[in-house]
Amino acid sequence: MIEAVDVHFSYPNKVEALKGVSLTVKDGEFVAIMGQNGAGKSTFVKHFNGLLKPTTGIVRADGVQTTKTSVAALSRNVGFVFQNPDHQLFSETVEEEIAFALKNFGFATDVIESRVTWALNLLSLTQYRKTSPFLLSGGERKRVALASVLAWDPKTLILDEPTIGQDHEQKEILRQFILQLQTQGKTVVIVTHDVEFVAESNPRVILMKEGKIVADGVGKDILTNPALLELASIVLPQIAQVFSKLSPLNLPKNIIDIYEAKDLILKAWESKTQK
Repeated sequence: MIEAVDVHFSYPNKVEALKGVSLTVKDGEFVAIMGQNGAGKSTFVKHFNGLLKPTTGIVRADGVQTTKTSVAALSRNVGFVFQNPDHQLFSETVEEEIAFALKNFGFATDVIESRVTWALNLLSLTQYRKTSPFLLSGGERKRVALASVLAWDPKTLILDEPTIGQDHEQKEILRQFILQLQTQGKTVVIVTHDVEFVAESNPRVILMKEGKIVADGVGKDILTNPALLELASIVLPQIAQVFSKLSPLNLPKNIIDIYEAKDLILKAWESKTQK
């Protein structure tokens, strides 16, 4: 679905943000890109739907080279939700915001109505249907921006810091929805600093530093490797921190899932009490 080959990118001020990045994201994958501020994460994913074009190198989305088509054409299949919703919102009401792209893509009126209602319900925005998005809180505006992209059902979804401003309930709704998208064969790429959200979701994890990829692998392997996380200025998830202290109990260290952690601790406790 997404292929980047030796991508370099420099901004007009000559700052080189990407330094030879190569990555393949397959259909249906859930990928989290992590790293410190300035690592090049947001710059990189903006190449996936042509918002930015590589200075050198090649980026393909669904087999189409991004330099050979328009952002509008790419966006039909690759939906992008910005880190700052104010860079994305412009309509007078939440309803109009969600409906805008659907109209542009030529959806029928009844389909637009049903998709808008579905997106409002999904993200707990129904009560704001006729409200200006600019009167909402930052977290609510973030959900409006997400709803406006989800409504047209793109094959690939790019989310830049989707959990900022969201409470635990909204994060869990987002996590469950991403898992649902996976069962439908959708591709999801998130840029995030939220290590606990990533740990609970256990996607493929890409670590970036100074415009390069420094690690790529299964979430539970990457997020329990202190040396790799320190390299990308990421802290160990809380569960991994706990299990790193439980080696005397012969418990594994590569645990990030809370339910797996509970089962292992209970089994260790039962084994000890039976002796």
